[in-house]
Amino acid sequence: MNSSETQDQGDPTYTMGYSDEFLALLERRNVENVARHLHHRLKPGLRVLDVGCGPGTISVGLAKAVDPGELHGVDMEDSQVEAARAAALAGGHDNASFHTGDATDLSFEDESFDVVHFHAVLMHVPDTQATLAEAKRVLKPGGIVSARELIGDSSLIEPTLGSLDDVWAAFQNLLTANGAHPQIGKKLKGRLLEAGFSDIEISASFETFATVEDIAFFHALATGWFFASDTIEAATKHGLATHAQFDDWRRTLDEWKETSGALAAIGWGEAIGVKP
Repeated sequence: MNSSETQDQGDPTYTMGYSDEFLALLERRNVENVARHLHHRLKPGLRVLDVGCGPGTISVGLAKAVDPGELHGVDMEDSQVEAARAAALAGGHDNASFHTGDATDLSFEDESFDVVHFHAVLMHVPDTQATLAEAKRVLKPGGIVSARELIGDSSLIEPTLGSLDDVWAAFQNLLTANGAHPQIGKKLKGRLLEAGFSDIEISASFETFATVEDIAFFHALATGWFFASDTIEAATKHGLATHAQFDDWRRTLDEWKETSGALAAIGWGEAIGVKP
C-alpha cells in the first residue's frame, strides 16, 4: 500500500453492504458515542457536511449541535439518504438536508462549510487523498475536518477460542481486496498532513461489546453479516478463506457467545485538522 492510499489497490467495493444486521450497528451510533472528539467544537450557526451519513443517526446529533446552522448529509446509497431524511423529520431537525453523492466529487461550492465530518468513510474509499482534497475544497479557511476510522489491528475478541483471531485477519484482508484501508485509523495524522491540513489533533477509542446484550448483538452481527453467503462467496473468491474455515469459525463463535468472559472491541483512530 502506498502512503497516499490511492486506487491502485483494486476495484472499489463497499464491503459492509446494507444487511439488516449491519444497519442495526449503524443505528447504535450517535454523536455522543462516536464523535466526542468533535462535539465540543460544534456551536450554533455552523454549517456542517456529514460525508457518508448513512441512516443519519450521527447527522441528527450534528444538526442539533449547530442549530440554527445547517447540516448537509451525503451518502452514495439512496436508501440511506431516505433513512436519514426520515430520522431528521422524526427528530424535528428542520436544519438538516440529505443528498445522494460521491465523497470524491462533492456537489457543493468552494469554501462553503465550517466542518466536514467523516465516520468510517475514509477506510472504504480507495483514493484517500481525493476524498480529503474535496473536503478541503468545500471547507472555509479555518474550517475543520473530523475523521474517525478503523484500526483493524487494534480490534479484538476475547477469549480467542480456536482460530477466532483469524476472523479479524480475514475481515481486514477482505476490506483490502475491495480497495479499502483497514488500518487507516492509525494513519490519520499523516494523511491529513499530506492533504494540507494543519493543527492536527489525534485521539483513539474503542467501540466495545461487553454486556450480555452487547455480546448477543455482536454475535448476531457476525452471524448475519460475516457468515452471510455473499461475504463467504467474496472471501473465497479472493482466496482469503475456505468454506471449511468459515464452518469452523461459525462453530467457535457460537461457543464464544456462551463464554462468561466474552467481549469484543473495534479500535478507532480519531483526528481533527484545520484548513489553513
